[in-house]
Amino acid sequence: MRIHVVSDVHGNAEALKRSADGADALICLGDLILFLDYSDHGQGIFADLFGQENTDHFIALRTAKRFDEARAFSREMWASLDDAWAHVERAVQRQYAELFAALPTPAYLTYGNVDIPRMWAEHLRPGHHVLDGETTEIGGLRFGFAGGGLRTEYRTPHELDDDVYAAKIDALGEVDVLCTHIPPEVPELLYDTVARRFERGSVAVRELIERTQPRYALFGHVHQPLAARTRIGRTECVNVGHFRARGVPFALTV
Repeated sequence: MRIHVVSDVHGNAEALKRSADGADALICLGDLILFLDYSDHGQGIFADLFGQENTDHFIALRTAKRFDEARAFSREMWASLDDAWAHVERAVQRQYAELFAALPTPAYLTYGNVDIPRMWAEHLRPGHHVLDGETTEIGGLRFGFAGGGLRTEYRTPHELDDDVYAAKIDALGEVDVLCTHIPPEVPELLYDTVARRFERGSVAVRELIERTQPRYALFGHVHQPLAARTRIGRTECVNVGHFRARGVPFALTV
């Protein structure tokens, strides 16, 4: 059985349509929507609402880790809109409508840190299976899924407290393939060579891998990692790639 795995789609609906070509099933590890594009500042919800010049400034502040100034600037931008959340919700709904229409079936999905889980249900189609803190069998193997990210200065929509996230991971038990949005806490998997910063990884994911030794641990989140794969004991840990930029899924044969 051939399974294609994608993560960090960030609005790339055209490539998503083809993501399961030649595969029996698709796994998506989250981050479907595009809010900010650090490569092309003219793309994404923030740019659509506030223009590229303001987006350039906001990204520059965040890149420089001037988070208090970035939050103050962001508040100023949102205050300029009447009913700011309504603008965001409409933009997110448009993206989700396009992306779920493009998403092949069967597909097994979990959330990324920039996703808004409560907005998924109305866009799901038959053959779309959302799993979070849950397991399922695919091709005779037990797959475990846990979505979302951990708390950061970036305050993305679906960040969780460490203990809440760890409880989801622990609930999975022994699996053959562990599927998460964020990586295990291993430095070379967390360092983004373009953004020049460490993203947050999970101690709970690393400890589950060390304890149960699944065949694979699959994840995304870090767009340009120092290392795309490594081993923890017998477990092959694989960053499946930044799908928005590459448009190519990771292929897994089971």
